[in-house]
Amino acid sequence: MTDPRETAGKGSAMPAGWSAADELMLDRAAKHAIEFRRSLATRPQRPRKSLGDMRQAFAGPLAAQGRDGIDVIEDLVARADPGLAAMAGPRFFGWVIGASHPAGVAADWLTSAWGQNAAGHTPTPAVAACEEIAAGWLLELLDLPRECSVGFVTGATMANLTCLAAARGEMLRRAGWDADADGLFGAPPIQVILGEEAHASVFAALQLLGLGHHRVTRLPVDDQGRMELRAFETAMARTEGPVIAIAQAGHVNSGAFDPIGEIAAIGHRRKAWLHIDGAFGLWARACPETASLVQGLEAADSWATDGHKWLQLPYDCGFAIVRDAEAHRRAMTITASYLPALSAGERIPADYVPELSRRARAFPVWAMIQALGRDGVAQMVARHCRIARRMAEALGAEAGIAVLNRVELNQIVVRFGGDGPSGDDLTRRVIERVQRDGTCFAAGAQWKGRWIMRLSVISWYTTEAEADRAVGAIVGAWRAIRAGEA
Repeated sequence: MTDPRETAGKGSAMPAGWSAADELMLDRAAKHAIEFRRSLATRPQRPRKSLGDMRQAFAGPLAAQGRDGIDVIEDLVARADPGLAAMAGPRFFGWVIGASHPAGVAADWLTSAWGQNAAGHTPTPAVAACEEIAAGWLLELLDLPRECSVGFVTGATMANLTCLAAARGEMLRRAGWDADADGLFGAPPIQVILGEEAHASVFAALQLLGLGHHRVTRLPVDDQGRMELRAFETAMARTEGPVIAIAQAGHVNSGAFDPIGEIAAIGHRRKAWLHIDGAFGLWARACPETASLVQGLEAADSWATDGHKWLQLPYDCGFAIVRDAEAHRRAMTITASYLPALSAGERIPADYVPELSRRARAFPVWAMIQALGRDGVAQMVARHCRIARRMAEALGAEAGIAVLNRVELNQIVVRFGGDGPSGDDLTRRVIERVQRDGTCFAAGAQWKGRWIMRLSVISWYTTEAEADRAVGAIVGAWRAIRAGEA
């Protein structure tokens, strides 16, 4: 029987078209992907090989001639697999990232295969219509004003940037300055007010937008990282000119929420624009058990969140949500004669994101919302919060382990060996031992001058049994270190 790869013209730079070899190559890739997902619960939750190992594995000269596609895929899998973490596994708690639900992954495969550029609506009406409907569903899920516009961006970093670009343009427009046309040179200064423990992606967005990450007003926070309301009120009373206030829904370590309703009331009396960084905490709106944590959040002017967190989408999906759709569109619109013109009642996807060419992110979003439904999202958020409290209670019951945050959402902050300098060393050693063991994956961070272990419960795959197994591994690592084991 003839090998179907022979029909593709081995090493050909320009294949004639679709062939049996192409079909076999995609089939092989799908089987490898399925096998990887099947192994997630049993493989170590950390990579088996280091960065140095992977550099050696992928190294080699640039080839002059192309290779057979099937051989390339097989080679890629063999080289990459030892360096892959089980980030979509049931005991991966290292960062606040979801686990790429199979329904979203399947839709994402189709998105890549369909190869649609999501910029316009005329050449890709399926993309534009799907994005429009999915955007409406998102606003319902998150219970945000239905008139908001939604941009489908890469993640919360670009969502923050997009929303703050809309804020920058609109606040300067109100002050009589067209920043889109005339830039920032000579523009009225914008004062930015936020908590001192705002997420790094917010400061990155401010830097990229020319607003600077040092010239902002950073306000003190409480022991959980919440912005101090009195400090915000004092800062607002001293402002002159355009003001952008930024509040946080879900502190990256503690999971705590700024007093958003009160911040909105104070800020809007001064006609400030209030933006909410809600990368994962915004999803508390979708769950009746946690919705009270974000009371008043609907009064803001813009919101940023991730799809690859509690919506469990594959990576490369976040949402920039803006109450003033026209301000959003003005900040992002790219015009050229070869691009489709906007007609009344139409929505061009590229008008709400920084990119012109991009993948059709709406297909996986539509699929995941359909797969989970309103109740499924709510139940998942509630389950993860219950599991986080269960883990915190079990860890806190062990001598020498302290839980430093009030577990209101899905985040657990853990410290080993007390508050002194030795606690930093012991905490880092426990993290290293847990990662080396591979039963679960936990990561470290510095918070308020101390090293902590941070656990984020957000994988759709995580059950109470898997969480208990992870707690056992963490407690076991701590006991071994206390006993003097290396």
